[in-house]
Amino acid sequence: MEIKKEVQGTIVPSQNGQGKVSEEEFYSVLKMISPGTNLRTALDGALKAGKGALIVVENDGLLPILDGGFRVNCKFTSQKLVELTKMDGAIILSRDMKRINYVNVTLTPDSNIKTNETGTRHKAAERTAKQVGTLVIAISERKHEIHLFYKNVKYPVRNTEELLRKSSSYIQMLEKQRELFDIHVAKLNKMELKNYASLSQAVNVLQKGKIIQKIAGDLKKYTIELGSEGPILKVRMKELLAGVEKETNLVIKDYTALDFKKSKSLLDDLSYDEIIDPTNILRVLAYESFTTNLPTKGWRILSKTSLTEADIAKLIKEKGSLGATIHSNVQSYFEILGQEKAQVFKEEIDMIKMSL
Repeated sequence: MEIKKEVQGTIVPSQNGQGKVSEEEFYSVLKMISPGTNLRTALDGALKAGKGALIVVENDGLLPILDGGFRVNCKFTSQKLVELTKMDGAIILSRDMKRINYVNVTLTPDSNIKTNETGTRHKAAERTAKQVGTLVIAISERKHEIHLFYKNVKYPVRNTEELLRKSSSYIQMLEKQRELFDIHVAKLNKMELKNYASLSQAVNVLQKGKIIQKIAGDLKKYTIELGSEGPILKVRMKELLAGVEKETNLVIKDYTALDFKKSKSLLDDLSYDEIIDPTNILRVLAYESFTTNLPTKGWRILSKTSLTEADIAKLIKEKGSLGATIHSNVQSYFEILGQEKAQVFKEEIDMIKMSL
C-alpha cells in the first residue's frame, strides 16, 4: 500500500513578489507537487475528473486581491480538494498547505501586470503569482494540463510516464558526455605530465564539464518532480557527476588569465549554445587565441596528491609551473614542504606519472 506524504511547507516570498527565484527555492516548490504527495494526488484526481481549477497558497499579500467566495477552514485531503474543484472559483490553501481556507473565490490581481496567457484562469494565475509572490496552480480541463506559477516562473506539471521518458533521455545524454569528459581529462593529464600544457585541450575539458553540469541541472528538476519515483535516477545521476565539478574548477584555476571566481561565474552564465562554441570559453579564460600556450600552474594534478591547498600554493609560487614542480628532485621540496612531507609528495608524484 502506497503511503502519501503529508502536504506541507511554507513559502516565504520576496516583499513584492518580483524577486528572482533561486534554484533551491524552486526545487522546494516542485517537491510540494511531486508524485507521492497528497497534493499531487488531488491534482491528478481533478485532471482525471475533467475539472478545471485555480489553487493558491495563502500569504500576507493575497487577501487584498480575493473577492467573494466563502471560508471553509477544513483539513486538506485529496478527496476534498477534488470535490471542491467542481466549483468555479479559486481554492485557497493555508501557508503550510494542510488546510483549505477559502473556496469559490475570485482573484483580482492588477490587470496591468503583463501576461502571455490567453485563458481567464491562467491570466489570473500568472498575475497573482507575480503580484503576490506565491504558488498558484492552474488546471485546464480543455487542454488537460496542469501548470504551476510561482513568482515570475511558469512550469508545466508533467505526468509520471512523461517524466520518466524525459529523465531516461537525459541520463543517456549525461552518460555520453561523461564518457567524452573522461577521455578529454585523460588526454589533458598526459599532456600536462609531459610538460606540454594545451589551452585547446583544457577548453575541451571545460566544455564537456559544463555541458554535463547543465544537463544535470535540467535532470535534477525532473528527479525532484518525480518524487517517490525518482530515487534510482538520483543515484545514477550522482554516479555520473562524481568529480566533474571539482575537475572542471581546477582546470579553470590552472588556465584562466583572470581571477578564478570571475572566470567561473562567467562560465556558469554561458548558455548551451554559447558553450558549444569553444571560442566563448576561450574568452571567459581571457585569451584571444588557442595558440597561446602558457605553462599550467598545476593545481589540478597537484590536487591528486595528499598536499593541502596551502602547500600546493607554496609549490606553485616557488616553482612557477607544473612542469618545474613535478620534474624537480626531492631535495628541492625540502625547504618548501619539510623533509617528511616532501618525501611523500615525491613518491606520490612518481606514482601519478606512471599511472596517468
